[in-house]
Amino acid sequence: MERSAQEELSALAAIFCGPGEWEVLSRSETDGTVFRILTKAEGLTDADVPLELVFHLPVNYPSCLPAISVTSEHLTRAQCAAVKEKLLEQAENLLSEPMVHELVLWVQQNLRHILNQPEMGSGSGKCTFAASTAVDDGLWITLLHLDHMRAKTKYVKTVEKWASDLKLTGRLMFMGKIILILLQGERNNIKEYLILQKTSKIDVDSSGKKCKEKMISVLFETKVQAEHKRFLAFEVREYSSLDELQKEFETAGLKKLFSEFVLGLVK
Repeated sequence: MERSAQEELSALAAIFCGPGEWEVLSRSETDGTVFRILTKAEGLTDADVPLELVFHLPVNYPSCLPAISVTSEHLTRAQCAAVKEKLLEQAENLLSEPMVHELVLWVQQNLRHILNQPEMGSGSGKCTFAASTAVDDGLWITLLHLDHMRAKTKYVKTVEKWASDLKLTGRLMFMGKIILILLQGERNNIKEYLILQKTSKIDVDSSGKKCKEKMISVLFETKVQAEHKRFLAFEVREYSSLDELQKEFETAGLKKLFSEFVLGLVK
């Protein structure tokens, strides 16, 4: 499998890190890699429809198209087949570049349009799809945890640049050995940030050689609620105590997030 595809798999594992969202089903040097992604997309009734997407990446992917399987307990067999057909059509436009994340974002945005198409053979009513793969979900907030940061100065500058380029606000927080990144912005931009974080040589290993971030975890991800503070900028802050860090979260309307996900990091 090409290097770009291997890096894509690593990034996907970091992005779809919720319970049951990601599972590698098989991996072979001759047959490629098969994995499953569980996601949701808005259906005809405005309710989210669970989707199980299985991708088979051949060894020469992305120079050739992946095989795709679509299943859902909330859709008929014909509807699943229609979603698969449209995904493969979209994949043809992305040939020769890693495309899985783009395809998942696309189906999240367009599922409702696909399901709303007239029955085959009706002879009228052609559906149009959004050209962009961006998901207009409004503001989202994500909390990331880093295990360590050896090349701190360079690492911090890189994180600040990525946040600026992707129009993300929030905090890079240091408290003792705890390192947290709180991101707020468009969901698609946060996903792009995660890809950069996982695929770029942002740190150094114990021998001083540049290396990729392998020990990052997504602690929390949700759409911004009314009680959540809107961050105006991305700032780097250091806290001298747990109480000080807790006040930061409470001021941002994230008291519950702090108690559920941050306190457990304190040893």
